[in-house]
Amino acid sequence: MTLNKSALLLGAALVCALASNAEAATAKRGTFGKLPDGRTVESVTLTNGKGVSANIIGWGATIQSLIMPDRNGKKADIALGYDNLEQYLAKPQYFGPIVGRFGNRLAAGKFTLDGQTYQTPINNGKNALHGGTTGFDKVLWTITSVKDGPTASVTLRYVSPDGDMGYPGTLTVDATYSLDEQNHLTIDYRATTDKTTIVNLTNHGCWNLSGEGSSNGAMGHVVTIPAQTYLPTDDGAIPTGEFRPVAGTVFDFRTPRAIGDRVRDASDQQIIWARGYDHNWVIGREVTKDQHLMARVRDPASGRGFELWSNQPGLQFYSGNFLDGTSHGKAKKVYREGDGFVMEPQLFPDSPNQKGFTSARLEPGQTYHNVMTYRLTTGQAGR
Repeated sequence: MTLNKSALLLGAALVCALASNAEAATAKRGTFGKLPDGRTVESVTLTNGKGVSANIIGWGATIQSLIMPDRNGKKADIALGYDNLEQYLAKPQYFGPIVGRFGNRLAAGKFTLDGQTYQTPINNGKNALHGGTTGFDKVLWTITSVKDGPTASVTLRYVSPDGDMGYPGTLTVDATYSLDEQNHLTIDYRATTDKTTIVNLTNHGCWNLSGEGSSNGAMGHVVTIPAQTYLPTDDGAIPTGEFRPVAGTVFDFRTPRAIGDRVRDASDQQIIWARGYDHNWVIGREVTKDQHLMARVRDPASGRGFELWSNQPGLQFYSGNFLDGTSHGKAKKVYREGDGFVMEPQLFPDSPNQKGFTSARLEPGQTYHNVMTYRLTTGQAGR
């Protein structure tokens, strides 16, 4: 009797262990190609037991793919991007990389710290965008850690030297991507400096929840943004400094609305200048200790969706206005205007030059931190 009971207990333990292993997320290391100078671009694929996988490549610490099932269990890659390194080099479009040192725009590429003015490269009309001509999206990151589940993760590092793109201080950045069994894809960016500088890092994932090659585009996706105000801009996409109420405007997403409902509403000059949405919604005024809801997105066609959470005060929402048909993705379909959208948790654009905005200043001994979590949903019960 004792033997039988022991055997049963041992069998139950083995079943539990096997079930646990089956549910554990995994991280598989590989390669994505070689740069012209011979350096290898590594990749790590994070996979969980729910059919979700994310491939992270060392070039730009980029989310190269994000595969997830729809309401019927059919899988699709929802991340716009390329299937080879050559296209990332030849036609960079900010498809899924980290952007920085200062993500979004700096007016005239200038900022002042402690009485000294710094100049960064102009690469967006009259202004600087996403760190300059060679931002963090266009450099090779080193993989420093790869871990299996229950939460699988990869950490990449880049050390930006003092004076890089005109920014002061040697900046050490760690970018961690993790996937768990709750279908949470978390992106964690941390940075330290040896000299006073400015930092605003974010991820520029470009999404189509129907699938990156889908003819549906992203304009039918239904969006909710819990923001009372947004930041209007001038014709160069630099904020004016005003916190404008969304009420009564095309920028009101406090109740769910399809992206395409008002994206071409020419009654609003802001839409004309940006050719759609390319603005920052004010979720809060400061970086917070814990994450808070930034947005919800749902694709009625596939059932796929996500909630985006972060500790950042601003959400840049971009409706793919400048996808011009000159790039094609992994499904060999041309990317056109509105075929993807971007949501970037971040500090406010041009914050070093705006008195009323959250400071982007980083001192030696401090750690910059931006954490964002995509809580993915498939439209199936319990998912």
